Amino acid sequence: MREYLLVLLVAASVTYLLTPVARRVAQRVGAMAEPRDRDVHSIPTPRLGGLAMYAGVCAAFLTARELPALQSVFAYSDVEAVVVGGGLVVLLGFFDDAFGLDALTKLAGQVVAAGVMVLIGLQIVTLTLPGVGAVALGPEGVPLTIALALLTVNAINFVDGLDGLAAGVGAIAALAFFTFSYSLSSGQLTSGVLQERISSPTLIAVVLAGACLGFLPHNFNPARVFMGDTGSMLIGLMLAGSVTSLTGQFSFSNLPPSTAFPALFIVLLPLAVLAVPFVDLLLAVVRRTRAGRSPFAPDKAHLHHRLLEIGHSQTRAVLIMYFWTALLAFGGVAASVTGGPLRVLSVVIALALVALVLATLPRLRAARRRA
Repeated sequence: MREYLLVLLVAASVTYLLTPVARRVAQRVGAMAEPRDRDVHSIPTPRLGGLAMYAGVCAAFLTARELPALQSVFAYSDVEAVVVGGGLVVLLGFFDDAFGLDALTKLAGQVVAAGVMVLIGLQIVTLTLPGVGAVALGPEGVPLTIALALLTVNAINFVDGLDGLAAGVGAIAALAFFTFSYSLSSGQLTSGVLQERISSPTLIAVVLAGACLGFLPHNFNPARVFMGDTGSMLIGLMLAGSVTSLTGQFSFSNLPPSTAFPALFIVLLPLAVLAVPFVDLLLAVVRRTRAGRSPFAPDKAHLHHRLLEIGHSQTRAVLIMYFWTALLAFGGVAASVTGGPLRVLSVVIALALVALVLATLPRLRAARRRA
């Protein structure tokens, strides 16, 4: 655990220190977010914060490579695939933030980045299904891996609409995934070579969490710099890489029968961790398609926009989104780790009701005043 804490601090520190540099670079190249009708900021704000995040990620991986306890992780290609694929989406995001790219060009670039990860060796090779067990995947694992990457990248991109929202959601998701992966790699459920194999997604998740936490002080309301597509796509790709590294290499056969629920949760974890971004993405696609528009056409009807319309301040809306993300992500992890899903589910439902009341509180107050 000390090694993971060290690389988290390295990622956070380097990101925090280099974010002002990325801000100045954005100002020089004209990568400024001009206020638009669907935006909530009122003054031009520099983008390209993702450059600092990527630097923090690379610095953390270089540090991990020198730590004896983590050197075995680099015997596999997962970290290399994430670094190279992440570099490609950061480069793609740089051109989009600085010069603007159309949706199809960005989508094509995302496919290339995910495809490169697959070529390097990070792909889903097994799919564990309840009641079936591990199903070995052949060539069909390639489009499945790319589809997961595209979904995650665009889900994070879609929630990047308020100061600190994407960075906070990314940090919460990464920390939840780290917690679950660490519970496996620490020997509670596995042993031997499998522990080393699962250390790859554990390391990727904790490094991403550090980069998000290092960027957040510069990005929380009022934001001095935005991460831009350089950051949001990096978060999405690293989360997809971490999920692929764990779920695509793990099998029910590696666990004893007493750990059936934790094994099942490996399949469900990505949905729990990324539930809020995925729901926002799904609603946006349905909403825009029904209106006869492109699924990638921007609008002002995302979940965070709706919270603002209800009457929440920007900061309160972000905190509510944090709460929902943490509740679903860590609630799922707790259900798996404790082995008591029903007890955890009752707590999650109770907290969800509290969150629902808090989210609708401005409307309740307005209705009371009208009455």
